[in-house]
Amino acid sequence: MSHTAHIPSHRKPRRSASKLAVRAGVAGGVLSTLAMAGTASASPAAEPATETTLEMPVLNMDLGSEVSSAVIKAADNTRAQALVGELTAQEETARTGAAAEAKLAKADAQAKADAEKKAADEANRQADADRANRASGRTQLASASASGSSSSGSSADSDDSGVRAPATGSASAIINFARNQVGKSYVMGGTGPYSYDCSGLVQAAYRQVGVSLPRMSQDQSAEGSSVSLSNLQVGDVLYWGSRGNAYHVAIYSGGGKFIGAQNSGTGIVERPLSYDPPTGAVRIL
Repeated sequence: MSHTAHIPSHRKPRRSASKLAVRAGVAGGVLSTLAMAGTASASPAAEPATETTLEMPVLNMDLGSEVSSAVIKAADNTRAQALVGELTAQEETARTGAAAEAKLAKADAQAKADAEKKAADEANRQADADRANRASGRTQLASASASGSSSSGSSADSDDSGVRAPATGSASAIINFARNQVGKSYVMGGTGPYSYDCSGLVQAAYRQVGVSLPRMSQDQSAEGSSVSLSNLQVGDVLYWGSRGNAYHVAIYSGGGKFIGAQNSGTGIVERPLSYDPPTGAVRIL
């Protein structure tokens, strides 16, 4: 019987290569320590060697569990980092989108403001052009106005401006209607009741007293009889251009003023004759 038979068996199921490597390392360390101790205790007088039986330590480390735990932890960290990255990307996309929308809204607002300014500038330019065009015919009337003044000035009841005093009756009804339209819009082709062009306003005003006038400015300027601008009376039709070929008409309202649908920029207004001096006038009543 072997002298080591009394050592109990410690057989366990076969372990993996990693566990065997750990056991071998521990065992080697223990043997090295014993060898060093034996060398240090040697003396010149050798003593009989005593046989010593060593019991190898058993490692109970579960390396598989630790590795699995480490892998799970690493996977959790990776997922957490991926989630953080995804959230960061979404936030960046949202910021970029908001900035783009704000930029677009600003561009739209600027474009709208530019368009409104352009429209206002165009309306003012058109008004200036209309005044310039109407003023171009004034010299053509100068000689006729002078002769008309000499022939009729003595028989007219004039005020300080050289024009007749306001009339009553039908003329008053025409002016009252026209004055009630002041402030409404000018619309090309408009005949009321919410908007008018120049000849539409004159036609509608004369309709109040039962007088039917043609629709167009040039035809209205050919109606009635010509009168001097210095011999006007309330209700006379003023025209710009030439008689029978006028491009604008209005109604003399007395006191050196007229009422007319001027343009889209001003609408229907009452202004002094000096604002836009007419070329001539006709008397229909």
